[in-house]
Order: sequence, then structure tokens, then C-alpha cells
Amino acid sequence: MRISYNWLKQFIKLDWSSEETAALLTDLGLEVEGVDKYESLKGGLDGVVVGHVLTCVQHPNADKLKITTVDLGNGEAPVQIVCGAPNVAAGQKVPVATIGTTLYDESGNGFKIKKGKIRGEESHGMICAEDELGLGQSHDGILILADDLQPGTPVSKLYDIESDEVFEIGLTPNRADAMSHLGVARDLRAGLAQQNIQTELITPSVSNFRIEKRTLKMDIKVDDSKLAPRYCGVTLSDITVKQSPAWLQNRLKAIGITPKNNVVDVTNYVMHELGQPLHAFDAGKIKGNKVIVKTLPAGTKFTTLDDVERTLHEEDLMICDEAGPMCIAGVLGGKKSGVTESTSNIFLESAYFNPVSIRKTAKRHGINTDASFRFERGIDPTITRYALRRAALLIMETAGGEVTSEVEDFYPKKIEDHTVFLHFDNVTKVIGQEISKETIKKILVSLEIKISNVSEIGIGLVIPAYRVDVEREIDVIEEILRVYGYNNIEFTQKLNATVSNSSRTEDFKIQNIAASQLTALGFNEMMANSLTTPEYVKLSENLKEEYNVTMLNPLSNDLSVMRQSVLFSALEAVSFNINRRRGDLKFFEFGKTYHKLPSGYEEKKHLTLTVSGNKTAESWIQQTQQAGFFMLKGYIDALLGRLGITSVQSQPTESDTFAEGLAYRLGNEVLVEFGVVKKQILKEFDIKQEVLFADFNWSAVLKIVSAKIKYTEISKFPEVRRDLALLVDSSISFEEIYNTARKTEKALLKDISLFDVYEGKNLPEGKKSYAVSFTLQDSDKTLTDSQIDKIMDKIRQSLEKQTGATLR
Repeated sequence: MRISYNWLKQFIKLDWSSEETAALLTDLGLEVEGVDKYESLKGGLDGVVVGHVLTCVQHPNADKLKITTVDLGNGEAPVQIVCGAPNVAAGQKVPVATIGTTLYDESGNGFKIKKGKIRGEESHGMICAEDELGLGQSHDGILILADDLQPGTPVSKLYDIESDEVFEIGLTPNRADAMSHLGVARDLRAGLAQQNIQTELITPSVSNFRIEKRTLKMDIKVDDSKLAPRYCGVTLSDITVKQSPAWLQNRLKAIGITPKNNVVDVTNYVMHELGQPLHAFDAGKIKGNKVIVKTLPAGTKFTTLDDVERTLHEEDLMICDEAGPMCIAGVLGGKKSGVTESTSNIFLESAYFNPVSIRKTAKRHGINTDASFRFERGIDPTITRYALRRAALLIMETAGGEVTSEVEDFYPKKIEDHTVFLHFDNVTKVIGQEISKETIKKILVSLEIKISNVSEIGIGLVIPAYRVDVEREIDVIEEILRVYGYNNIEFTQKLNATVSNSSRTEDFKIQNIAASQLTALGFNEMMANSLTTPEYVKLSENLKEEYNVTMLNPLSNDLSVMRQSVLFSALEAVSFNINRRRGDLKFFEFGKTYHKLPSGYEEKKHLTLTVSGNKTAESWIQQTQQAGFFMLKGYIDALLGRLGITSVQSQPTESDTFAEGLAYRLGNEVLVEFGVVKKQILKEFDIKQEVLFADFNWSAVLKIVSAKIKYTEISKFPEVRRDLALLVDSSISFEEIYNTARKTEKALLKDISLFDVYEGKNLPEGKKSYAVSFTLQDSDKTLTDSQIDKIMDKIRQSLEKQTGATLR
């Protein structure tokens, strides 16, 4: 937000430098991010003086050039200047850009006047035309000044050049009350009062507002007072739409607004002056002399001022006449009802609209205007009529005309100030320092917060309606603190710290252990938005639309619900990277899903792994290998092992998002589901390569985790390997072989590995062959052949009995 210092001084008399004022505003919470210089004429004609042409003769080496001698009034000898203007003559008073002066072209590019030679003759300056000084467009000849001017007089004194300093304020969204010069002046007055500088807030007078005639009445009808709690309007007739006067243009240009015409400029001026947006309609284009504030059926077409045809939503509040819509209320005007040079009568609108309604409409149509910026944050409902009268007076001042109707003011239910009780003890408790009761009262009064009653324990307060961000006691304390000054709060040199005992299995510690494990395996952590599109629930039968947690005020339809599944956030990240030629991906994310269940709202913690592309990068030494299901399974087993979770049961997953997959369970709790994502789902994200995904029930994992590392001394005695080729039924899994062998020999069996699987020729139908290695070791002595044979025979018999396995 840009605030003109000259404009600000119209509200509050202050002789401080811009640096001092900027520092105070920043201390008050209106952070000044920079101070820019504004000049209505770039350069301010600095270095340009009145010169008296003493002589003027033809240049000996150029037909179109003349040599002049000019008195610059500096007490020195006249200077020689070569000039190409056809109208230069002896005896004239002319503007001269002296050596070192910087002039600017139409694009704002500067060029410096230097001593030089033109066709062999020295030239010590430049006699200027009006376009070279930025005073006009003419370049027919030099600018000739009045004869009675004294040589040496700065030309800047002859013209009304506006010079200003502009504060760039980083306004926080809660400070709707400060979105104007008046609002900033109010805060500045409170800050000055804290420094014992008493100043008066000067507001523009509207005492001259008069209703001359009642010849152009507009009836106002508001269909829904909740959407438009207050609506004011008045007509002005016989105005002349033209260019605004220089002072008005300079005010707007200083804060970055391009002037359009006097009527539109006045509405912009009052909006930035008082914080009240206004809109002017061409009264001749209002059908039936009736203004109706209402919503229209969904699908209605409407062309706005920017020449864009928009399709209206049934909740968009519109300003209409009897023929149809004229303006999107509080957001943007319509093309057909706008003020043009042919306009002679206008209807001027000033209103207070429901902030939520305006914000939804602005976001829905992707429009961000100065008016919507203010309306959607909440403006002052008490100045609606005052701002209207202020604008009407300025329009008559700049465009002529007269007021030709009563001020219609629809305000069925007054928006009341709200009350808060402030406890003195709470002020001390929150701030950490006692502030005297008198200082507290002084600050509150300077903020226009009324004191209704005072007691020993606290004070009753009445908060103005325009302070939409001050509703609770803590808000009042924040106001006291920012005006009192954060820099004035004392602190001690003593540093206190609290050391608390925390469990090794605290959530964040386990999360860090898991993250370290995954990054060591080559994964990158991702963080996805919890807000997503409601369309994703259609991709899985396990997700229900009625379980969506919807946003009351969404930024867009794509961010209107909280996610029920973490899969789709991962696929968005995969698609994003693939589209940028990064196809070998390994991601993990700690996140939550959100559900609106019949029993109430529920959040679930998740850890997800996403793998896609090649297992290894391209290399001359080895061929690339695509990441596969068992690679993902290995990552999951390694992670669970690191967390001390080893005794899990696997079974086919019940998730309909996987083409194939497994689930690990522990008792009745599913710890993780993982598998290959269905191609049908990948197609929705324009992903053509295989994606592997794992979804951990992180809450369940945290309940049983044991991150304590167990270790044993490396044995000094050799290990022994024995292999068995087992013929088993096709339905038998390696897991059954593994578990049976483990149960048979717990002490000396260290490892079991499957190194070959064969099905097909030379095997009976319905059979397959497993080649399994068994590693045996005793930590206390070397195993003998008889011990090994006895153990292997026991394992063979157990496998034959439990799984039906036979040796090939």
C-alpha cells in the first residue's frame, strides 16, 4: 500500500522528516518497506534557470543553427550557447539547462547537459523547448518566458511542481482500518500521543454539501440486507467529464494510480483518502431510474469494464437496473453503465457489502481491484454517507454540476460497536511488564476506543465498528502493546531455560529416525498441500464425497477440500517432476488425511513412500534397471527393521488404488499398504511410467515402535551354508518356508535366502521349485558336520510336514 506524505499531512500537521515518520509507523505495526520520491515533473527542473539572450547570430558552419550569448544572472560573464530553434532571438527571456543539469525524455530516461562543440563552436548549456522540460508537447521552438523575469531565477519557481515522498507500507491483512490515508493518520496520531506530541486529526469538511434540486431521483431496492447491510446513493446532474486538475492527478500518480477522468479520479481519490470505495454510474444508462441490489441466476452473462464477458454465480451480488446487471457489487463495474466523456448525469454509489460475499466473488472470477481489496477485509460502515457527500463535493469542484436528489441511505440494521472488558492483570501477564493504568487509558483513547466504565480490576471498552480485527481482550492488549512500543519493553540479562525429560520414542524423534533412514536410501522428502480438489474422491471407491472436509472460504475449487488420501498428492509431485524431465524419483512425506465421519472429524497420520523410474542412473558400466515392487518392499522392510518392528504378517492389500500389492499387519492393525498404482489412476495425472507407492499408518507404527538399536558381537567362528532344492505346491509362498524353518531352528539358523524359483518343464503340474540357502553359525564354537546334518535334516522334515515340500 502506497501512502503519500503530502496527503497524510492534510490529516495531521507534522514537520517530521519522512525517515522519522517511517520509523514511527513501523513501530506501530505499519511496516514501511521503502520511501520513494515522487515529482510531478521528473527532475523538478533542477538546474534550469531563466536566461537573457543578449546576442543571436548565424552559425558560420550550419544554416539551421545560431550562436547566442546568454546572461544566466549568476554574476559571471555571459555564456555562449549554440541553438537550433527557429524562434530564438536577442532580447528574449528563455529557460536554460546549465552544465550538469539532467533532463528526461518521454520514457523517463535521463541525459546530462555537458559542455561541448557543435560544428566547431563551443556551447555551454541548452536553451530548451517545453517538451524538453516536460512542460508540454510542443517542439516548434524554444519556450519564451515573460520579459519581466530576472536572469538566474530557477524555472521551477515559475511552475507548480509537486514534490512528494511516498511510503510503501507492507500492510497485514488484519489491518483493514489502515487501508487509507485517514487510517494511517489515526495510527500516527496515537503514536505521537505516546511521545507526548498532541496533534489534531483533521478530516475533510462536507458542510458545503447542498441539495440544489430534486429533479433526478433514483429508487434503491436491496433484496438481501445480509449481503448489503448499507447502501447509499445520490445523483448529480449537468457535470462535464474531462481531465482532472493537476492537484488531483498528482495525488493519484504519487500512489501509482493512472488518472482517467475527473469523475473516476474523484472516486479513486476518496477511496484512498477515507478507505470507502465508491462507484459512479452513467445515470442516463440506468433503465427505469431504479437501482436494485440482488443476486442473479447462475449462468447469467455480464461484461465488465475490462471488456471480459463473465459467467455469474448464483451467489454473486450485483447492482442492477430494471433491464439487467450493471456492476459486480464491490468488485468491478460493467462496461455498459460506465462514465464516459458524453456522460452528463451520474448516480454515485457508496455502500458497505458483506466481506465474505465480496471475497468469494472476487476469487471466483479471479478479479483483484482496490475496491474488492478493501470490501473483502471489512471497511468502516459508519462513513458510508460521509464519503458519499465528500465525493459529491469534489465532483462538483472538478466537473461542475449540482446535486439533484436526496441521499438515499438503506441501513435497516445499524452495525453496532462491540464491547470488551479488559483486565489490568491480563495486560501485565501477556506483556510481561506492568504498564500504568493511566498510560493504558491514554493509549486506548488515542485509538478512539471508548472507555465505558472503570473498576479496580479493569475497564469496560467500546470498540469502533471499523476495527474489525479487535474483538477480544487479547486483541486490545496487542493494540496497547504496539502503541506503547515493543522497543519499550524491558528484558533482563538472565537467560532461563527448561530442560525436560523426554522419551526416546517421542513422535518427532521417531520421525527423524525414519527420515534419516530414508534419506540414506536415496529418498527426498516432499511436503504437499493438505488442501486439494474434491474431484479426487472419484478415483477410489474407498473415498466418499460426504467425508470431505470442505473450506468455508476456498481460494479456488482446486483447493476447496482437505485431502482424504495422500496418494494423489504424491502423484501430483511425480507428474510435476516428470514434466520437467526428472523421471527417476524417490519421495517420502509425513502428512495427514482429514475426514468428516458420522462420528465427527478425524485426522490420520501417514508416512508415504513413492518410487518411480529407474533404480540406478544411466552408466557405461551397467545397464539401467527399473524400480520394482520388491525394491520397494526392501525399503519398507529396512525401515520397519530400523524401528524395531519385525514380526509382521503379510496379506494381499484391500486398497482399490493398487493393481497388485501387499499389506503388513500386526494383530488387527494394518501398518502399511504398498504396491503398484493402477494405470487408470496414473492416466488422470498424465503419468505413463510405473509408480510404486507405500502408505504407512503412522499412528499405528508409533504405538509399537522400538527405535532402540540392538547389536551383538561378531562371532569369531565360521558360518556354514547349506542349500536345498524344494519341490512345493504352487500355492506355497517363500514366507511360509521362511517361517517354518525359523520356528524349527531358532538358535543356530542365522539367515534364510531364496536364490532361485523355477516353474515349467520337467516339473509336475501345479508344482514349483524353490532353491533356498540356509546359513548356520554358533557364536561359541565351530559347528561339526554331524551337528549341521542333524539341523538340516530337522528342517527338511519340518518343511515336509508343514508345507508338503520334498527334495528335488
